[in-house]
Amino acid sequence: MEGHEILGFGFFVIGLWHFFNHIKLHFLSSSSLKSYPSTLWFPTKVSRYIELHFIIASCTIFIAMELFISPLHHQPFDPIDGSIPSNHLHNFEHSSMALSFLLYATFAIILDRKITIARKTQNEVTHLLAAIAFTQEFLLIHFHSRDHMGLEGQYHYLLQVLIFICFATTLMGIGFPTSFLVCFVRSVGIIFQALWLMFMGFMLFTPGYQPKGCFMKLEGDQYVVRCSDPEALRRAVSLVNIYFSWFLIGVTVFAVSFYLVMAMCYGGKTVEYVSLIKEEHYRDEDGLKNFDVESQCQKINASMEEKT
Repeated sequence: MEGHEILGFGFFVIGLWHFFNHIKLHFLSSSSLKSYPSTLWFPTKVSRYIELHFIIASCTIFIAMELFISPLHHQPFDPIDGSIPSNHLHNFEHSSMALSFLLYATFAIILDRKITIARKTQNEVTHLLAAIAFTQEFLLIHFHSRDHMGLEGQYHYLLQVLIFICFATTLMGIGFPTSFLVCFVRSVGIIFQALWLMFMGFMLFTPGYQPKGCFMKLEGDQYVVRCSDPEALRRAVSLVNIYFSWFLIGVTVFAVSFYLVMAMCYGGKTVEYVSLIKEEHYRDEDGLKNFDVESQCQKINASMEEKT
């Protein structure tokens, strides 16, 4: 359960951060949607790479928990012959997912610091790295070593749908770099995936929260959810579908409401868009300068007022 919570919380923070910034920049950019460039990370006043550092730290903690903290002997290998035991295969699968996102964040920083790389190429490669991470997550869940059948299988099947949406919209960011809708859907998809991860971890692995007729059972060294008869299983699967539909309605209401609130806050402002991708004039001889979109927009507003 802890793995679902940590991974879900990380996705939720990043998804909400992206959602806020994409909508804000959408309204602060010019009125034409074609002027809106797709980006995967956002600098702040505190630190240019605070988002990417958060991803690296979260993935490192998740990998440590899966491989060194949760295992009984605080290491995932067989103490006798050094092989990977069957009951620790899922630890390596989960760690590989986190490792993919850790590599994405690490290379995103390296690409941004490499000033010789063209801005367009940097943006495309960063999107490709994120798409690879979502692909890794999708494949490892789809071909998971754990018996994802029955009730657990339905939860993970719907999770795969959300992961595929994140993957598809990330890949679309390469072909449609000016589409705000692609960024909007991707951010909502990440939030939805985060909420579903935390919910399924809570509902599957918290004793007493399984549907009527289903129960937790220790098989080998792992707890699994089983149902007493086919009728109980059908009812449990139907409940999962209903939960997912409720989440879809709730996330939709939240997304549209948040968009309308942001429209009231920033909709009346038409400011020339300031690209988040690195520019040479944001650097000095000592290295990279921290900057954020808000401060740059204020400078543009001040210059426009001086002209008028």
